[in-house]
Amino acid sequence: MNSGTYEYQSEFVRKYVAQGEARGKAEGEVRGEAKSVLMFLEARHLVVTDEQKQKILSCTDLEVLDRWIRKAAVVSSTEELFLI
Repeated sequence: MNSGTYEYQSEFVRKYVAQGEARGKAEGEVRGEAKSVLMFLEARHLVVTDEQKQKILSCTDLEVLDRWIRKAAVVSSTEELFLI
């Protein structure tokens, strides 16, 4: 039996399957961006506290995460990452 090839016939089901796929993609992108921030800071040998790590991992705003990635390249301490 081939799994993953079935196409739903109902517009109702297709709508909600598409929404679920979009949500999953967005959540994966957010998770990847957050991990990128942490890896960048680690590569620069900057200390990340558990509280800071939790703040980064719990962020769901892609614009904020993008800003943190760019800032991670130039900050001299992790605290600076969160300054506006």
